[in-house]
Amino acid sequence: QVQLVESGGGLVQAGESLRLSCAASGSVFRMAWYRQAPGKQRELVAHITSRGSTTYADSVKGRFTISRDNAKNTVYLQMTSLTPEDTAVYYCYAAKQFGGDYWGQGTQVTVSS
Repeated sequence: QVQLVESGGGLVQAGESLRLSCAASGSVFRMAWYRQAPGKQRELVAHITSRGSTTYADSVKGRFTISRDNAKNTVYLQMTSLTPEDTAVYYCYAAKQFGGDYWGQGTQVTVSS
């Protein structure tokens, strides 16, 4: 069993930046950030493999950067140029290479206009 602990959410104004962190209690293969806004489905924001290959949702390309520190089993999401449309609960996701999916408890990000 792997536990994920997220941190870094908060309230910011449009145009500002935030960095989210998610620490896993054990080694994982794939890590990602998802978000869910009120009344909407959970969506993938960014994904990173153990080798550092990344993918992003079109809505965040050029503004968000996902990275990871394998030695610390930690993934980060650097968010810049935030807009009110980025307001959501952000969830950390991790998966082991041969089975096992894990979710964090979620961290609220609120962007005011």
